[in-house]
Amino acid sequence: MAEKIRCGWSTKDQLYKDYHDNEWGVPLHDDVRLFEMLNLEGAQAGLSWYTVLSKRENYRKAFDQWDAKKIARYTDKKVEKLLEDPGIIRNRLKVLATISNAKAYLKVQEEFGSFDKYIWQFVEHKPLVNHFTSLSQVPAKTAISDAMSKDLLKRGFKFVGSTICYAFMQATGMVDDHIDACWKRSKKH
Repeated sequence: MAEKIRCGWSTKDQLYKDYHDNEWGVPLHDDVRLFEMLNLEGAQAGLSWYTVLSKRENYRKAFDQWDAKKIARYTDKKVEKLLEDPGIIRNRLKVLATISNAKAYLKVQEEFGSFDKYIWQFVEHKPLVNHFTSLSQVPAKTAISDAMSKDLLKRGFKFVGSTICYAFMQATGMVDDHIDACWKRSKKH
């Protein structure tokens, strides 16, 4: 049987193939998962997505299954414990950013009713579908990710630059950047 045609970035190994085939570009509306992905994309800054993806289960354990109420109450002692955990990226600024993000996320939920309702407003609550023939055409950021980044930063989120926001949009299906030859594209359209 012939191998499925996938977006070129996703062919490294089975972890990447599974992520590409089952998650990347699929619209996500669960608040906890959206919070997780925003923080994981921030953790990626300066690293490869593969590094973060391979540590995702460790992150879930270390950060209380992404329970923002618990994370928002983390103490200095908990931060030090996290910085000793080899299962996550042990960067103090990124760990502290996750705590800041939990506090900001809870405020957004209170204001909008859900993080999903807030974050999806940037794409008018429906996925943007691009039609690229090669990875070289896929942008690193857009005017929408610029606006999202600016608003998140204003609300107290950290590690949410425009490039991180665009990767988050791709990961959560807010934008569909599967190349035209990809089997996921042909399955959808």
